[in-house]
Amino acid sequence: MNKKTTRLLKDYLVITLAIIVYTVGWAVFILPNSMVTGGVAGICAIIQYATGFNISYSYAILNTILLLIGTKYLGKGFGAKTIYAVAVISICFRIIPELIPQEFIQAVAIDNGKLLSAIFGGVISGFGIALMMNVGGSSGGTDIVGLMISNKYNISTGRVLLFLDIIIIASSLIIPEEAGWGARFATVIFGYVIAGVETFTLDHMLQLNRQSVQLFIFSKNYEVIANRIMQESERGVSVISAKGWYSKDDIQVVMVVARKSQLNQLLLIVKQEDPNAFTSIGSVAGVYGEGFDRIKIR
Repeated sequence: MNKKTTRLLKDYLVITLAIIVYTVGWAVFILPNSMVTGGVAGICAIIQYATGFNISYSYAILNTILLLIGTKYLGKGFGAKTIYAVAVISICFRIIPELIPQEFIQAVAIDNGKLLSAIFGGVISGFGIALMMNVGGSSGGTDIVGLMISNKYNISTGRVLLFLDIIIIASSLIIPEEAGWGARFATVIFGYVIAGVETFTLDHMLQLNRQSVQLFIFSKNYEVIANRIMQESERGVSVISAKGWYSKDDIQVVMVVARKSQLNQLLLIVKQEDPNAFTSIGSVAGVYGEGFDRIKIR
């Protein structure tokens, strides 16, 4: 099995795990408390509360429609990972709520109140989405609508998604509620709490994953170290000619920029090939180019 296939399998394994985490957050904290949040999942939750139509079916239907529209207007750029994620999320929404004991949900979520459930639901679902995005996955949904509006009217996708989430959560006011309008407004407020916590968690997780480091490695075994870094971490390496001013010797310095999550792997390579190597590590504010972030000018 080659590296490309291994990485692809690993990505799909992470996406599957992320989806399970995401749906557990919904099944334990959000759905049992009749709360909503933004996105297609929020729309589907409102449909379930109002009509009893299971969220798993409406999630699959709405995302299929959005994927077809997105493919028509944005091209075939969503990829197999998005289709896979939508299909598995729909299945998990149907299966996972039935696997979790009602006694557990009662003790962990319902008995502790809606505020704590909103916070924990937002954290867990945001964590699941972040895991998915870190390997190039996407749950589709309103992201597709945001991209279409952004491309047509030159409005940032983030603003479009924020506006859509506000509208979706506010529309929960139509859900029949025996306790009256006060309970409906509470549902809206808790929805905004979930959306805010989810966004904060998502942004924080993605920011941690995007942190980069720059290494300068001074070693006589620079060739072996450079080759191993390229082969094992799949990061580009530069070898810079330098001169040690104390020794007056010509030396070669290995320079590599990598994600912070790869730092231990790189240091292990250096230690194995030259325990006496002098290594300088610095944090990098931003790295743009292949394998890192793209330059975005608004």
